[in-house]
Amino acid sequence: MFKVESHHVLNRKAINEGLKIGKIYNVARCHVAVIEWMSFEVTSPPKYNITWKTFAIPMVGIAAFVIYIYLFNVDIQQIFGEVQKINPYYYALAAVASLVDVFLFTLGWQFLLRHLSVKFHFLKSFAFVWIGIYVDTIIPAESVSGEIAKIYLVNKEQNGTAGKATASIVAQRLIGLGITVVTLLVGAALLLVQSLLHGIMLTLILFLIAMVCVFFIIVVFFSFREKWTYRMLDGLIRFAEWISRGRWKLTKLREEVLQTQKDFHVAVKEYLHAPKTLFVASFFSGFSWIFALLVFFFTFQAIGYSQISWSAILVVSAIFVAVKAIPIGVPFEVGLPEITLTALLQVFFGVPGLIGATATILIRLLTLWLRFFIGFGAQQWLGIKAIVSTSDREDKSG
Repeated sequence: MFKVESHHVLNRKAINEGLKIGKIYNVARCHVAVIEWMSFEVTSPPKYNITWKTFAIPMVGIAAFVIYIYLFNVDIQQIFGEVQKINPYYYALAAVASLVDVFLFTLGWQFLLRHLSVKFHFLKSFAFVWIGIYVDTIIPAESVSGEIAKIYLVNKEQNGTAGKATASIVAQRLIGLGITVVTLLVGAALLLVQSLLHGIMLTLILFLIAMVCVFFIIVVFFSFREKWTYRMLDGLIRFAEWISRGRWKLTKLREEVLQTQKDFHVAVKEYLHAPKTLFVASFFSGFSWIFALLVFFFTFQAIGYSQISWSAILVVSAIFVAVKAIPIGVPFEVGLPEITLTALLQVFFGVPGLIGATATILIRLLTLWLRFFIGFGAQQWLGIKAIVSTSDREDKSG
């Protein structure tokens, strides 16, 4: 007979496991407790039952999407009319492009991990990325929550690799920031040739480029300044101790932070001596971004609106990504990204309101909702796999 632990015990263990991730970022503790609970990690293999909780979050997601449609006064009948006329071939290509985008992104990340001797099957890396997307969607902290989830999962797979996992994610984030700046510059150049770069659009592009560059410099600074990084993390821990009025004993956490921080900086220095690794990772990330752009292109082709220019796609997609990075605290990223995308298309590039709204919804179906449910499935798959694996080990030992 298998020993089945109570939900209270499992949740308490999940929280204890979550506290360990404070060695990556102090603010990650609450996120990881949630991640651990969702991953169905148990010490003894209970029977896996599909309950109402299994489908609760996806149902909330569907409800949020319906609320979004009504909140922004979208004429559903007209939208359905446009959707019924879409070319399924082009929209299928957009869906494939969205999936290939994630696939190539995973290849780039795994290449960075393998250089640091963190090696496991590609399918597992692929699942980790999907779970990161899933966590990003339900925990509104931009991609930070998803990255913490990936660090946690990598460290669970190979204990003691949290610092290396963090370095790989930071490296890929820096590559992504570079691609965003290049996209904005190319888009701005094309708009300039078309005499469309002026006013608010010029100001917005320059502002975003400046903000991305500032963030890039800050990340690079802390990546190469070990003492400064330690001081920052130590300050966060001291602040946590202060606000808890001594109730939290974080001495062990401080030691783990120091070790993880050292591993992180060692890994970053390894990347400096591996230009080939950085080139290949940038290559995959670059092609990943191209397929992200193709999602926009094929969606407009599916609607039958061919007047959209590549300069518009480049600028709109880059601004759209930047706006999604704003942690407004709304799960499922509902609201601000949709408004921004529709407004940019209509005000700056002359796309009719109905076409812009339809394209926005169709794009979000692929880049948010399709990915959300795939990520949910990946989370369920890892949970079931962990339970089956533990069960098999106990059968062999018994």
